[in-house]
Amino acid sequence: MGRVGIDDIEDLRSLRLDAGDRRELLTTQSECTFVFTTAEGWPAGVVMSYLYEEGRFWLTAVRGRAHAEAIGRDPRVTLVVSNSGTALPGRRMLAVRGIALRRDDEETKRRMLPRLAAKLAPGDPGAMVRLLDSPNRVIFEVHPVKIAVSHDSRKMPGDGRGGSGSGSAGRAESKE
Repeated sequence: MGRVGIDDIEDLRSLRLDAGDRRELLTTQSECTFVFTTAEGWPAGVVMSYLYEEGRFWLTAVRGRAHAEAIGRDPRVTLVVSNSGTALPGRRMLAVRGIALRRDDEETKRRMLPRLAAKLAPGDPGAMVRLLDSPNRVIFEVHPVKIAVSHDSRKMPGDGRGGSGSGSAGRAESKE
């Protein structure tokens, strides 16, 4: 049997993100790939900004766009989040399956647009709210139902790039 990350990358179940690392990734990152099903039945994805709060994902779009209309037909979505572009070390990723609700009521917009803006434009959240506060604006509220897959390269020797560099996985293997 090979050593995970040194000469074997077939079974990576031991490299999943734990709950604390999932939470850190979701609250640090602000972009995801939002995956939905088109009217023709094809999977499609778009990069979107999000806020992870209250155990849910909050995103916004404009009514009429493909992804905004798609969740009206089929609310099942997947959000793929990586640590790319953040200061978080290693290579981390998480794919979350969820049920999306499209909200267009004024109360939800008044409550969530300032929160989204504070996360996405902390230097001038008011300007972002003014930009986003448009007549056809909708809010997506995504309730996670399952972690489809996750990965944490920090658990592999050499940070998942091969070799025998020290890492938590290498140390764990030496104790067994």
